[in-house]
Amino acid sequence: MTIYQKLSTIQQQFKSKKSRFNSFGNYYFRSAEDILEAIKPFIKELDVTVVINEELVDSSVIKTTATLTDGKETINATAVVGVDLDQKGMQMPQRFGAASSYGKKYALGNLFLIDDTQDSDATNTHGKTKSKLTDISKAKSYIQSGGKIDAIKNKYQLTSAQEAELKTL
Repeated sequence: MTIYQKLSTIQQQFKSKKSRFNSFGNYYFRSAEDILEAIKPFIKELDVTVVINEELVDSSVIKTTATLTDGKETINATAVVGVDLDQKGMQMPQRFGAASSYGKKYALGNLFLIDDTQDSDATNTHGKTKSKLTDISKAKSYIQSGGKIDAIKNKYQLTSAQEAELKTL
């Protein structure tokens, strides 16, 4: 079996639940450690190894490479992440550690084709969800005084009927 066939087997059969919960963003996610734990049976079965390497590209960018090898052939996938040097509430080692974890997760995700469309990064609004527009009279007044409907849509979730009504003004 070639390394590509082995990788294809992992990509098709990979399963890892999102068992970790972020209470700040109110979502479940999987970590790099979860992914590594889920591929361990494949490592033994297919006689492959997975190695993760990180490189500091500049003072605030980390390039992470996940490598799958069977000792003869190798396949790599990378992820490049920035380190938020101004992240409040974190010491510098925590900032680099968070970026490192993120890079590992996405390099592994790229290698094993883990679809994260329903993952935290796809669904997390970081507490910035739009509230429903309940008082259309204020919105009407705003538009009549020169305001733009796009500004309302950026702040509020409108029904199609509300949007149609505001467009008539």
